[in-house]
Order: sequence, then C-alpha cells, then structure tokens
Amino acid sequence: MGMPPQSASNGLIYTTYAIFLIIGLSLAWRYRGQSKLEFIHSNRTQTAIPVALNFIASGECCASLGGKDGSGKHWYPMGSAILFSYPEIGTIAGVQGAITYAACSALPLMSFAILAPMVRKKVPGGFILTMWVKERYGPYAALYLSFLSVATMFLYMVAELSSLQQVISALTGLDGLPVVVVEVVVTSIYTSLGGFRISFLTDNIQGVLIAILITICSIAIGTSVEIDRSKIGPSGLTQDTLLGYQLIYILFSGILFSFMFLSSFWMRAFASKTDKDLWIGVSIAAVVIFIVLLLVSSTGFIAAWAGVWEPGMYGGLAFFLLLAELPSWVVGFTIVMVVALSCAIFDSQQSAMVSTISNDLFKNKLSLLWVRIIVLLVSIPAIVVALKSPSILRIFLISNIFSCAAMPSILLGLWDTMYFLRGVDIILAGIGGLFSVFLFGCAYYGDAKKAADLIILTSGLYANDWSVFGVFVAAPVGSLIFLALAVACRMGGVWVRCRIWGGRFDCLDKPLPREDDDGDETPGESLEDVERRKVAS
Repeated sequence: MGMPPQSASNGLIYTTYAIFLIIGLSLAWRYRGQSKLEFIHSNRTQTAIPVALNFIASGECCASLGGKDGSGKHWYPMGSAILFSYPEIGTIAGVQGAITYAACSALPLMSFAILAPMVRKKVPGGFILTMWVKERYGPYAALYLSFLSVATMFLYMVAELSSLQQVISALTGLDGLPVVVVEVVVTSIYTSLGGFRISFLTDNIQGVLIAILITICSIAIGTSVEIDRSKIGPSGLTQDTLLGYQLIYILFSGILFSFMFLSSFWMRAFASKTDKDLWIGVSIAAVVIFIVLLLVSSTGFIAAWAGVWEPGMYGGLAFFLLLAELPSWVVGFTIVMVVALSCAIFDSQQSAMVSTISNDLFKNKLSLLWVRIIVLLVSIPAIVVALKSPSILRIFLISNIFSCAAMPSILLGLWDTMYFLRGVDIILAGIGGLFSVFLFGCAYYGDAKKAADLIILTSGLYANDWSVFGVFVAAPVGSLIFLALAVACRMGGVWVRCRIWGGRFDCLDKPLPREDDDGDETPGESLEDVERRKVAS
C-alpha cells in the first residue's frame, strides 16, 4: 500500500470540504427566509428516516469516552477518532470488548425515544432539555445544566479538532492544522447562514456517506487482509475477561449520561414529527451504529491475528496498521470518511451550542445577526484550545463523570411522584455525586491524592482493577444519596422554622404551573405561538 500522494490527499480533503460548503450554502439560500426560531430549531418537522440519518452521523461521532495513547497521555476521542478508540478496545478486550463497546455506544440512543416524548408532553414548545429544567426546577437549575451542557459541547468541539489533526497526520503525513482551520471556516459559514436546519440536512448526507464508506473499507479489509489462524487462540482475544464484563456497565452508563448533556441530540429528537417517527428513527440509527462501530472495533483483533499488531504496541494504531496492507484507494475513501465524520460532529455542536446560548441566556430575543456572530466566535477558541489539547482535554472525563452524577437526579423530575424535588436539591446532588467519587477513591486506595486522580481517571478507562468500575457506580449512586440528604435537610430546616416561628409546612405541596420569568411564555405554549402572539400585539 501506501499513503496516497500528498497532492491527492489534499485534493480529497479540500474537495470534500468544498462539496459540503456548496451544499450548505445552497440549502441556506433555499431557506433564507426562515425566522429566528426556525434558525434555532426544527421542532416537529422531520420524519423517521432523516431523524435516523442524523443520529447515525452524530451518534458515531459522540459515542466514545476516551483512551490512552502509547506515551501514556490521555486523549478523548470524538468523531474521526473512532478510528483510534474502537480498534484499541479490540486489542485490549478482544471480541467481547468490541461487541460491548459497539452495543454500549448504540443502545443509549434509545433513551431519547423514551425521554424526549416525556419532556415534550411537559413543554410542547421545548427543543432542548434546559427548557424543561427551567420549567420544572427554576432558573438557577436551568443555568446549572446550561453551563454543564455548553462546557461539554465545547469540549466535544475541541476534542474533535484535536483528533482530526491526529487522524489526518496518520493517514496522509500532512500537517493537520490547516485542515482544522478550513473545517472550522466551512462549517461556520454554512451554519451561521442556515442555522440548525442546515446542520440537520447536511447530516443526512453525511450519515449516508459514512455508512457507504465504512462498508467499502470493511469489504476491502475482508478481501485483502490474511488472518493467521494459528494466532487466534494464543492471542486470548476470543475469551471473555473481567474487564469486558466491567465495560458493559462502565461504557453504557458513561455514554448514556454524557448523551444527556448534548443539546444536539435533544434537538434532533424534538425535530421528529411524531413520537413514532422518533422511535423508528432512533431504532434504525442504533442498529446501524452498532454494526458500523462493531466493524471498526473488529480491526483491533483482526490486526492482531493478521500479525500487523503485536502485544505491547499502542492498540489505537491497529486500524492504521491494517490500512498499510491495503491499496491506496482505500486510504482515499477513509480520508473522505474522516472529513465527513468530523464535519458532522463539529457543525452539530456549533448549531446546538448557539441554540442553547440563545435560549438559555437571551431567551431567544437576541437579533439573528448576533446569533450568527456567536456561531463564529465559539469556533475560534476551540481551535486555540485544541492546539493545547493533550493537557487541557484531561478535564473531558470530568464532564463524563459529572454527567453520571448530575443527570440521574435531574431526570427524576420527569416523574410526577417526585414533585417535591427542587432546584437546590439537584444542584447539591450533582456536586455530591462528584464528591462521592473522591470518597470512593479514599476508601479504595487509602490515599487522598490517588482519590483526586481517580476523578479524572489518570490511569485511563481500561484499568485491571475495580477502580474505574467503582467511579461509575459511586457517581450516580452517591448523587442519589446526596439528593435524599439535600431533600431531608431542606425539609427538616423548613419544619424547624415552622415549629419555632410558625407557619405552614408546605414542602410537600404540589407546585402550581409556573409562568416564565418575563411573562412571555406560559407552560405548554409553543415558541411558535409565543412568536405569533408577540407579532400580533
């Protein structure tokens, strides 16, 4: 094989960007008359197949939690870096790990088919989770979740740009920085002109393209790579392992709750016309994503059995070592796939972040011009931070652990029987869940420093003990324990106050429907109704 000539690689990369730019601009021109609210979201406009394609494009990009490179430094892969993270688990936990990782990346998408209809019933005009949180828990809790969501989406953007540099360098030998800059410029242009709808439509194209290219690359590997059957048994990669069983819970819980922080997924769920469209779309996406990610993960143990990867080598290189055995045209297809993957995740996070900021901070009253400027501004620091990502991205796993700590208590509010929960309770529960990880580390290691390191998983996800498993148990369980303590302390304080100074104990009174702070929106009223009422007045 070989790498394609650098001129050919440049041609493939920048031609792909040019095509996406032309498509994005064409769609933006077609929908140039859309209102500000249409720019921000596409509620109840999409049927099952477009929803499925969008979740395929976004789901493959956001499923991985992170890994550890050959130097021992951590990196946290999104989008294009699935070519590192999924083969790596194939070299560590073999067939069992590959199936587990693929399944745990795909199945959490089904949570949106369950939760989004529940949220939509309570806030029909909502398009991101923070709108329901504000309705249910109040403005402070909404700002708390909004901060966590925006921070997580920003880190996803940074991580994608960082991993894109690595993948492009590995595939082509080119400097990845110009590729990163061009991607930011291209996605910023069509996203700032067309908003969320354009991101949704381009993801349809990218979803189809990704599935086709993965299929072609899989066929090429299957027909060109020779497996030495004598290596299969001694490798141990067909046997089940303790780590493989631990990963079932670790990966599922980590990915599930991380998805809850991503406004891009909630916006795609709420874009479905009906709950049936959402169920069908998400189900199709989950099956396709499982197959695609299983194929990518399989390159890890295939590389071992083909003799191109040996124990002791960094497992994230397995895919690229296999690629070295294939014709250069396969690398060309892979380059196009990487660019499509990266564009899909980056423009999705751009549009979702802008919609979240516009809604949560400016209540959708900000001029469309300023909304477009925000699109451009949020992308610039992402490039700067990505250049320093080996050290800065260490905090990414904190957001994964924090999501496990924060989301369980927040989502409990969807059930009417938990009406007594308040915003202060869920905030304290999130902080308490993170503190619980520290307490677990102290108990497990007997060392405060090691316990602090455990919060950011400095040893990686694939530990040979129970430390990582304990982290992902301690975060949600500890969160719920602190939630109960917060509720008990709050109610106990009110009860004592009532006994001393008089008054009625009202902590268990069911709250009345709460009007929005500015009086513009009543519970259950859609944003379109609000906009029409404002125009009429």
